Amino acid sequence: MYQILTKKVLNPTVTQMEIQAPLVARKAKPGQFIILRVHENGERIPLTVAGTDPQRDAVKIIFQVVGATTELLNHMEAGDSLQDFVGPLGNATETSGIHKVCIVGGGVGCAIAMPVAQEFHRLGAEVTSIIGFRNQDLLILEDEFRACSDRLFVMTDDGSYGRHGNVTLPLQEMLSQGETFDQIITIGPLIMMKFVVATARPFGIPVTVSMNPIMIDGTGMCGGCRISLVNEDGSRQTRFACVDGPDFDGYRIDFDEAMSRGRMYADFERHAYEEACNLYRNI
Repeated sequence: MYQILTKKVLNPTVTQMEIQAPLVARKAKPGQFIILRVHENGERIPLTVAGTDPQRDAVKIIFQVVGATTELLNHMEAGDSLQDFVGPLGNATETSGIHKVCIVGGGVGCAIAMPVAQEFHRLGAEVTSIIGFRNQDLLILEDEFRACSDRLFVMTDDGSYGRHGNVTLPLQEMLSQGETFDQIITIGPLIMMKFVVATARPFGIPVTVSMNPIMIDGTGMCGGCRISLVNEDGSRQTRFACVDGPDFDGYRIDFDEAMSRGRMYADFERHAYEEACNLYRNI
């Protein structure tokens, strides 16, 4: 069993927890993830490692309440324990040879982008961060990004905080003015990452995207997290986000296919979430 050490509400739909998991805390690197089960009969869900504290055997996770399992997880408190907490899984974000990086995070994807930005800062790279949210109420991790960024742009769709607009606006402005980066790393909703890639394409700057498709076992056995990479000649290759990723060359991702696959279980997820909510309402 894996004890919840701390719990903190970041906004009305996003929660941060620290889990006591010694082996994961000692080995996990930015970009990797874990798979957890809330209870013995629970489903397995992947969550990115948002930070570690090996001295306390603590692993930080940040999750958005969108389905039945995250709803159940959100009702747990410090002192409760999870059934399973397996990791680290996936490949760490590549940092070698990158001295000037632009990190673009959207929504809860900022929880994945934050440890990556922190790692580049620790290594001495020049870090520009762009974080975007629908509105001020959904803002998370601003202070953490500010602490590890040489420049920080905070964007909101409705202009209620920071700058009005989406994350591609400051990126387009910087690139159009001649700004260059060794790498752009974007993490967030698929549609956001698709447009970040489209914004960078005319300038030829490498773009890494972090993919978070449907995932079950985290070992490449189930095939649920498969994505398609498109080669220059138009041929396609299948890769699995859990073992080949989660980071991929953004220019090769078939985003339309990924978005279509991501919608396959939306109705089922909504139904399961509503059942979980009703369970707690009736207690």
